[in-house]
Amino acid sequence: MTKHTTSWGKVASWYDDYLGNEGTYQAQVILPHLMRVLSLQKGQRVLDLGCGQGYFARECAKTGAQVVGADISPELIAQAQKQGGGVEYHVASADQLAFAKNHSFDVVVCVLALQNMEDLAAVCKEAARVLVPGGRLVLVLNHPAFRVLKRSSWGFDEALGVQYRRVDGYLSAAKIAVDMHPGRGSGVQTVSYHRSLQDFFKALAGAGFMVSKLEEWVSHKVSDKGPRKNAEDTARKEIPLFMLLEART
Repeated sequence: MTKHTTSWGKVASWYDDYLGNEGTYQAQVILPHLMRVLSLQKGQRVLDLGCGQGYFARECAKTGAQVVGADISPELIAQAQKQGGGVEYHVASADQLAFAKNHSFDVVVCVLALQNMEDLAAVCKEAARVLVPGGRLVLVLNHPAFRVLKRSSWGFDEALGVQYRRVDGYLSAAKIAVDMHPGRGSGVQTVSYHRSLQDFFKALAGAGFMVSKLEEWVSHKVSDKGPRKNAEDTARKEIPLFMLLEART
């Protein structure tokens, strides 16, 4: 995948349907925490980078903020435009936001999308360009220390009765193909990029950002009754699935 193409266009309809389901992480965990951190004010200019089908952009617009969404996938932007919500949308690569003037946004937000972008440093620099002095870049990521695609998993210690997170690799960056419909033989894949915490901090610092906030968010789910329920519920509350980074110019 180059920085001018995406693997997500071919799953646009599936992703739109998924976000319409009840009980998703996006609705139950990410959205309430994100809106609390953003604390948007009426009239603020917000750019949702890698906005997909516009789920978070529409929620931001409900605050009275002036919201623009950008995504490299024409298919996802088409889904977003169908749903309206008072958001202006553009098909654009996150590292080449030709539609955006210098210092034209108060906040840039990127939710579960940076992990699908190849050139991390270039994306950070472009976000810095379009932000006003003192503006905020707010990133929500699958937790890079605990959710390492194909190198992390849940395990259970029968002797101790403890559920734990096994991590087989972390520091090495990786480009990973993900089967979107495992077991179905559909062959539909997307591409994600694993980076360590220091990779994110270096890219942000290189673009002139200083990290001002870090939060870690856990699952909202609970297990059904059974011998492992307590251990599973405890592990969910101890091992975060998502991480928020707020950085300022």
